[in-house]
Amino acid sequence: MRLKHYSLRTEQVYLQWMRRYIRANGLRHPRELDGTAVETFLTDLATRQRVSASTQNQALSALLFLYREVLAIKLPWMENVVRAKGSRRLPVVLSKGEVALLLRNLSGRDWLMASLLYGSGLRLMECLRLRLKDVDIARNEITVREGKGAKDRRTVLPASLRDALLRQMEDTRVLHAADLAAGFGAVSLPFALARKYPGAPMELGWQYMFPATRRAIDPLDGKQKRHHIDEKVLQRAVSSAARMAAIKKPVSPHTLRHSFATHLLEAGADIRTIQELMGHKDVATTQIYTHVLNRGAGGVVSPLDRCGESPAAYLDSLLTASVDATLSHPSDAAPPAIPLQPAPVLPLPAAPA
Repeated sequence: MRLKHYSLRTEQVYLQWMRRYIRANGLRHPRELDGTAVETFLTDLATRQRVSASTQNQALSALLFLYREVLAIKLPWMENVVRAKGSRRLPVVLSKGEVALLLRNLSGRDWLMASLLYGSGLRLMECLRLRLKDVDIARNEITVREGKGAKDRRTVLPASLRDALLRQMEDTRVLHAADLAAGFGAVSLPFALARKYPGAPMELGWQYMFPATRRAIDPLDGKQKRHHIDEKVLQRAVSSAARMAAIKKPVSPHTLRHSFATHLLEAGADIRTIQELMGHKDVATTQIYTHVLNRGAGGVVSPLDRCGESPAAYLDSLLTASVDATLSHPSDAAPPAIPLQPAPVLPLPAAPA
């Protein structure tokens, strides 16, 4: 897996599924098991354990890697696997007032990270993995390295967060200086950069924007380094803030990313621009946010609320809505009518004498 540059999280998850598969088959070696055992295991996940479609697909990917890449065994096509049925759900989106209430119940570093999720559209781990060199205060932009799909992208840096980010950078610098004085100060680098640039792990620019409070052992090389904070810190803080703000919706850090895209669409931003800022591979993924705009179910008046209106008032409201839609979307309006020229009047022939 490391040869194929799989992430550490993918490595841990795949190993977990491989262990569960072996235990489910009485600790027998996978070479002794055939495709029927794989089908039975995956079908049990979907039918008895009722896992989600994404969880079952994750287990399938782990087992395919085990047989194809590790054991070099080619499995026949598993037609009898019962796959969990996937569901398409609309994202949970907060209103602007709810976002303000949520952020008001956060403080310090938790407030800054949550503000970046909402103000820049970052994923949770993209925010935690930010390094000092990736935040360009002068240009008001953030560079996301190795995002989803191993792609880099640039997104907006809210001007209102500049002072808070500068203070966070200074705190990180002080912490890094203390680590260097104690004989540490290294940080993990992607791939072989540490070997190519031996001094880079000690440089300030490579330090995480939100470092952990304590140093930890790097599982890849066994050295003591300063990692970024754990994602559970922000997850718990956001959940607690949502309860204090009396927000009834299920709120997680990713909800702020959904709200970022939806509020940009409401403000009239181009969907292609939002796709670039969000890092979506396909614009169809970005278009799901059009289903939660106020132009959808929230922008329609129920006929039950119009029962008391006269027919004339109801028609007037429809005409007003049509004119407003035409003004807000001139490209969708009908082309202007071509004025008709009056036909020339020809003289009548003279009557015969």
